[in-house]
Formats: sequence, C-alpha cells, structure tokens
Amino acid sequence: MGKLLVWLLAAGKLGKLLTTGGSMLLSVLVYSWVYGWRYAAGFVLLIFCHEMGHYVAARQRGIKVGAPTFIPFVGAWIALKELPHDVETEAYIGVAGPVAGTAASMICYFAARDTGSNLLLALAYAGCMINLFNLIPLAPLDGGRITAIISPKLWLAGVPLLAGLFFYHPSPMLILVALLAFPQLKEAIWGDPTKPEAYYEVPRDTRINYGMLYLGLVAFLAMMSNSLHNMLDGTAG
Repeated sequence: MGKLLVWLLAAGKLGKLLTTGGSMLLSVLVYSWVYGWRYAAGFVLLIFCHEMGHYVAARQRGIKVGAPTFIPFVGAWIALKELPHDVETEAYIGVAGPVAGTAASMICYFAARDTGSNLLLALAYAGCMINLFNLIPLAPLDGGRITAIISPKLWLAGVPLLAGLFFYHPSPMLILVALLAFPQLKEAIWGDPTKPEAYYEVPRDTRINYGMLYLGLVAFLAMMSNSLHNMLDGTAG
C-alpha cells in the first residue's frame, strides 16, 4: 500500500509536469509558425516566468495552487485550488506575476544591449507589453487583483481602458477578458455578499504600499515599452 501511495504521488507530480511542459511545447510550436521558433521559445519562457511569480507567491502564502497551463494566443494561468484568505494575500499573489515578468523582460533587455540582439530586444518589448496589459485595473487581470486592496471600485476605471484598447487594436482576447470581467464589475458596484467585511480590512499603510508599487510598475513598464518600441523602429529603419 505504501508503494502504491508513493507511485500515485509521483504520477500526480509527473502529470502536472507533463501538463505544463506539454502545453508550453504546444504554444512554442503554434507561435513558431508565425514568429519563428527562437522568438516563440523566448516568448513562452517570458510568460512562464510571469506565471511562476504567481505560483511561488501563492505557495509562500500557503495557498494550494496548480502548475501553469498554457493556451496559444490566450496566454497561461495557474489555478488556485483555494481562495485567498484576505485581499492582501490576493494582491500579493497578483503583483508577484508582473514583478517576475518584468524582471525577466529586463534580463532580455540588458542581454540585448550587451549583444546587439534584435531578437532579445523584441522579446524585452513583448514582455513589457504583456505585463503592462496585465496591470489594467480590471479583474481577472493582475491589475484587478492588485487594486482590489485599494478599492474594487477602481475596476470601473479599467472598462474605458479595455474599450479604448479594443477600438485601437480589436482582438478576440479582449472580448474574452471583458466577458470574464463582467461578474467582477457587478461586485465592484454592488459588493460580494459571499466575502466577509474582514476580507477587505487592511492597514492604510498596506494599501498605500501596494498602490505605490502598482503605480510604479505601470509607469516603469509604460516607459520601457515606449523606449523599446522606438529602439525597434530604429533598428528596422
């Protein structure tokens, strides 16, 4: 019986590894048809770094979480097997993804600067844009999870941002985000009766710290995205 339990545990871990590795490989193959395999591999690794930020943060807070799963042209996610106990834990897990993703993008940027690689420069730009998009203050994006610690009503500010982005660059992905965000917007307006009042009770200093971190990330990623875009335009010219 003991050997059977050990085998089942090992099989479960192997299954998670195969799910993550298999979905990553599938994403690389699909993206490679459009962008080439080098860019595809780097792009998927950037997303992996972002998701692992969430994964590690969730484990640090004692939240059971599944391994990252990838879907081509949609992205990736980690499945929380239990809900965060309070809004600070939710914000902590939410911000960890963009922080890790930004760090990975900066590694690409500095490597590109040292080697003159346009491929790494393009990956740095893609990484910054991915993480900046995820910081739109609209649940279920990371920005929605982070700004919830200030007030869920901030999610309403994400609606015009998402709408403007859609009119600028229409995409089925944006429609999917809007559909997923709709139930969260109801919570922003009328509240969520399933969450106790204590869920949102955090010290003012904690709200301020997360707010400053959020605004700092947005400003830094916006600046870097614009700078990298100009660099890529210069190399293309």
